Amino acid sequence: MLASLLVLALAGAGESAPFQAPTGETVAEIRVHGNLVTPEDDIRQLAGARIGMPVGPQTTEEVAARLRATKRFRSVDVLKRFASIADPTQIVLVIVVDEGPVRIEATGDPNQPTRVVRSGGMNLLVLPVLRFEDGYGFTYGARVSVPDPAGARSRLSFPLTWGGEKRAAAELDKDFERGPVSRIGGGASMSRRTHPFFRADEDRIRVSVGAERQVVRSLRAGTTAGWQRVSFLDAEDQFVHVGADIVADTRLDQVLARNAVYGRISWERLAFRGGNAVNRSELEARGYLGLFGQSVLVIRARREDSDKPLPVYLKPMLGGLANLRGHRAGTAIGDTLVAGSTELRVPLTSPLYVGKIGVSVFTDIGTVYDKGGRLSEQPLKQGYGGGFWFSAAFLQLNVTVAHGRGGSTRLHAGGGVSF
Repeated sequence: MLASLLVLALAGAGESAPFQAPTGETVAEIRVHGNLVTPEDDIRQLAGARIGMPVGPQTTEEVAARLRATKRFRSVDVLKRFASIADPTQIVLVIVVDEGPVRIEATGDPNQPTRVVRSGGMNLLVLPVLRFEDGYGFTYGARVSVPDPAGARSRLSFPLTWGGEKRAAAELDKDFERGPVSRIGGGASMSRRTHPFFRADEDRIRVSVGAERQVVRSLRAGTTAGWQRVSFLDAEDQFVHVGADIVADTRLDQVLARNAVYGRISWERLAFRGGNAVNRSELEARGYLGLFGQSVLVIRARREDSDKPLPVYLKPMLGGLANLRGHRAGTAIGDTLVAGSTELRVPLTSPLYVGKIGVSVFTDIGTVYDKGGRLSEQPLKQGYGGGFWFSAAFLQLNVTVAHGRGGSTRLHAGGGVSF
């Protein structure tokens, strides 16, 4: 089985060859979203974008940089989309701008009767938090944010949720257009949720800080550090952690990427109270191959490991939407998890639509085991089935029905609202 071969190859840290993107791409259409007072034609002129211009690897970043340099927008994002299924060289540039809170005032000057004024004050932004996570259930709440508390492109947020995850936090993040880091962030939180394997509440206090660097458009490197205190199964533990990761991502659309690859390597060192220290790592690879029509074949492999036994509340879990459909989320836990999947995704709507609807068929394989075990000695659990998915700018939904080989048939669901 293809997924089995991938799992075994990943365990030996194999590499995947990247897919080649179409060449000779040109701009067929330019769309502008989010502008309140600045005319679309002015934004296109400021962006230096025009119909028929060639599209290169850095075009989206160059267009965004020109708009940010005008200092007229709080944030700018430039996205690349395909204009035609039949001709992948025809590209749509989607320019998304945020002008911030503004209002139009009368000036009394007949030559310039109105002017745009940026609003002052705290300008609190309240957004809902709604998500359903396989194994944890439905989480709901709100996120209150203060824009630009530490200068432009910064945000102070206070998320408060209930249900599957009860959590209160304060988070500060800031993006940079230039400099040694692209983004920094940090925060403190208190949370409680029920562990899917033990069916017991896990209470956690966390303080963390991190930084990211966008090396090139498809390559990012990051580092994190923090402290956590965990109360679980009538015991309490605490530890300090530092880590780093590297992500290579050529996808233009995370749900329906085509001829693209995603890879992530991470390392983390945890120092526990009493002097014990553990190193753990994660390795994940995904390939997206375009087939007939809009259909895409997605191949995924993942490995989580540690050099010493982990506390039970940190052990990877097998099952559910995360890695093995057809088996309950939290079916088994261990120090090492190896999993893979092969999935065919078939969209039912045009790629030009904002919301995408589609179906999929898949097969999953995976196992988890403690230190001292070997992959070759472990029984590999399998699951297969099909599902329905929906993806839009701020809403994602995934529902699957899967049968676990040697087990039962299960319904898995996940998704949420994000802004």
